[in-house]
Amino acid sequence: MPRKPRFFVPGMATHVVQRGNNRQAIFFDESDYIAYLGYLREALEKYECQLHAYVLMTNHVHLLLSSEIEDGISRVMQYVGRCYVPYINHKYGRSGTLWEGRYKASLIDSERYFLICMRYIECNPVRAGMVEQPGDYRWSSYHANAGGRCDLLLTPHQQYLALGSSNTGRTGHYKELFKVHIEEAELEGVRAAWHSGTPLGNDHFREEIEHVLKQKVGYSHQGRPKKD
Repeated sequence: MPRKPRFFVPGMATHVVQRGNNRQAIFFDESDYIAYLGYLREALEKYECQLHAYVLMTNHVHLLLSSEIEDGISRVMQYVGRCYVPYINHKYGRSGTLWEGRYKASLIDSERYFLICMRYIECNPVRAGMVEQPGDYRWSSYHANAGGRCDLLLTPHQQYLALGSSNTGRTGHYKELFKVHIEEAELEGVRAAWHSGTPLGNDHFREEIEHVLKQKVGYSHQGRPKKD
C-alpha cells in the first residue's frame, strides 16, 4: 500500500504528532525530556522552523510548527529522530525502532483553529488525567504561552501576538481561554485531522490548499476518531 502523502505549505501552521511504537513509552526519566527538547531546538535553528506550542507526553509528542521552507518541518522531524532514537537505544541498551511508523501532520486554518490547536496540545495532560490543570504539567509550552516564562524553543505566532499589545496582556488573555472548555466537536475535528493527515479547516480552506499544492488533499475520516 502506498504511503499517504503529507501536505506542507510554507508559512502555514502544521500540527505534528509522533507516537511511540505500539504506544510504548518514549521518555523514561527527566533527562530524556531534556534531551529531546535539546535536539528539537537544534533542529529548529538548523532548518529555520518555528515552534509555537508543544507537549511531551509519556508515549507521544504534539508539536505546532511552521516553516518558510517547504521541507523544513520534515527535516526537523528527521533530525530529531536521528539524534533521539540512538540516544535512547544507547542509554537503555535497546535496539530497533522507537516510533510507531511515520509521524502524522495536519495543516491548520490559523484564523479559525490556531488558538484551539494550541489549547488542544497544552491540555493533553489534563485530558489524559495526569494533572488537574495544564500549568501542573512540566513538559509543555503552557508555562511560556500562559505564564510568560522564557522558552527559547518558541516563536510566537501572529494569532497569539494578536491577543494583546504586551507580553503581559497576551499571556493574560491566553490564560483566560482555558477557562472555557473546547467543544467536543472541535476536539474531534482536531483529532480526526491529524489522525488522517488532512487539513483542519472548512471547505474553502481545503480548496485554497488544493490550489496551492495543485493536488487533492482529501477529508478527515467520518465518525469519532481515537482519543489521544
